[in-house]
Amino acid sequence: MSDNNLEGITGLINDFLEHLEVERGLSLLTIRNYRFWLMRFAKWLFSEFPDSKLFQVDVEKVRKFRLWLGRQKGRGDSQMSLVTQGYHVIALRSFLKWCSKMKIVVMSPETIDVPKSRSRELAFLSSVQVSDLLNTANGAKIKDLRDRAILETLFSTGLRVSELVKLDRDKINLERGEFSVIGKGGRARVVFLSKRAIEWLNKYFAKRKDYYKPVFIRVGGKKPEVVTPDEKMRLTSRSVQRLVEYYRLKSGIPIKITPHGLRHSFATDLLQGGADLRAVQELLGHKNIATTQIYTHVTNRELREVHQRAHSGNK
Repeated sequence: MSDNNLEGITGLINDFLEHLEVERGLSLLTIRNYRFWLMRFAKWLFSEFPDSKLFQVDVEKVRKFRLWLGRQKGRGDSQMSLVTQGYHVIALRSFLKWCSKMKIVVMSPETIDVPKSRSRELAFLSSVQVSDLLNTANGAKIKDLRDRAILETLFSTGLRVSELVKLDRDKINLERGEFSVIGKGGRARVVFLSKRAIEWLNKYFAKRKDYYKPVFIRVGGKKPEVVTPDEKMRLTSRSVQRLVEYYRLKSGIPIKITPHGLRHSFATDLLQGGADLRAVQELLGHKNIATTQIYTHVTNRELREVHQRAHSGNK
């Protein structure tokens, strides 16, 4: 396939995205994002260099693309963040690596540097704050039981919100308190439920009188006159995000917490309890332990002891 025009490079991008879906097992959401970032580059390329060919993309063109990205507006009419710029560059590097493997002549992907963003503050809750959040969902209606089960499951397993909403009832073994999920990159892992999470899931399931497959479904509102398909009933990631924010505000917790923040809280709780970093890596489904190490700066007991022993404010 020719790459001499936008149509040609779009065909290559589509082939690459199919590779990500079939061979790499990436989620449809990730593939959609890759499509957006790569097509943005392709449209920019042929807008700025109409006669350009893919093999003519070099460090200078990538530099100009990054300069263009930096001048684009992000959310709230602010400058596009370095993180978002980095996503574009990472997608481009991955695409060029695939092109190389397919024997398509392109620039060396290793010559492209990813923009370095500032380290973001790690948002997590203390054990007291976690208890406050969970205990706020304490009603007896099915929505209350569902919401409490969601919060307990998030904190008990460290699941990503996208993994949580994909759960089906027949895949969870409540007797053993464990089940498997397919995480990022198609990597499977086993996650474990706490006794408390099992208790609230059982209460929630006992209240349900339906046969829908998803674990967490929409509740309330008018009962449909016809049977709704399973996937129409499945709770969305956005709904879970709103749910966590609702109980965060209701409990009066000042920290802006999200479902991913509960994942951070899960990891922090394990490390503070003495868990091994490698074990936490496996439980979180991180490919590289370097990703898990972001939690160590808040859980390093030795540093805490040094501070307590040496800092004059503690004497």
